[in-house]
Amino acid sequence: MTPHPGEVTLHYLWMLRPKAQLSSVLEITPQWLQERGIRGLLVDLDNTLVPYKFKGEAPEAIIAWVRGLEAAGVRVFLVSNARRKRLKAWSAKLGVEGIGLAGKPWFGIRKGLKQLGLPASQVAMVGDQVFTDVLGGNLAGAYTVLVTPVSDKELGYTKLVRQLERLILKQ
Repeated sequence: MTPHPGEVTLHYLWMLRPKAQLSSVLEITPQWLQERGIRGLLVDLDNTLVPYKFKGEAPEAIIAWVRGLEAAGVRVFLVSNARRKRLKAWSAKLGVEGIGLAGKPWFGIRKGLKQLGLPASQVAMVGDQVFTDVLGGNLAGAYTVLVTPVSDKELGYTKLVRQLERLILKQ
């Protein structure tokens, strides 16, 4: 029996649905992660941790959040489609490793999992975009966390994609 086009679409929506939606990465605590069996985080940079194109100092709250996770034994690794130079600068500011021009959703998350050395079932992919962070994390088998973007400033095409994301998340 051939499914109707709408049924096929709904069948594949799981790839675009985060397992959790939070307002900020700061809501992700060691206890929250432990309850879900998560020992490592792959974290997007732009509009997840800092505003897009932000070049200032790392926010103290974000530094404290990273340090608190690491003190609790949670490994943190940045996975971003930002240019390598930008990612390298933020890796230094935050004191964590990462990869830029990661090729999310396809390649970067798998590279990040390899760097963490943990099975995907023990890792969460945290980001602000459905079509890169959530899709890639779900395809890799990670726990996916969608956070509210920290800024409205972003690329023009990202603003268009956000409209589609809202439709998908309402399904």
